[in-house]
Amino acid sequence: MELPSIDIEKAATILKLLGDKTRLTMIKMLDSHDYCVCEFVEIFKVSQPAISQHVRKLKDAGLVGETRRGQWIIYSLNKKSDVFPLVQNLMNHLPNQDFKLQELEAQGLRISCD
Repeated sequence: MELPSIDIEKAATILKLLGDKTRLTMIKMLDSHDYCVCEFVEIFKVSQPAISQHVRKLKDAGLVGETRRGQWIIYSLNKKSDVFPLVQNLMNHLPNQDFKLQELEAQGLRISCD
């Protein structure tokens, strides 16, 4: 099956966006779990506004979607995005990041956003 191609400009924009280590790590983490901003704040040890800015950029690019659960907004990878095949190919070369969530749980800092 041939994957649809995306134009160079769009690919360059996505790759530039994912050139940031935090955003690249977020995307890899979202490949296996959904997260809320508060969990990212604990994992990356940066401010909530900084995390929200990263998430907003990923969302604006169509890479991340959101669902509301009460007062919480839960973020997930948008696998229907036209650029997802490119991102997925990139993620195939990255190490699994599930240990970050396991460390959070072990420290008792996993926030239940239900």
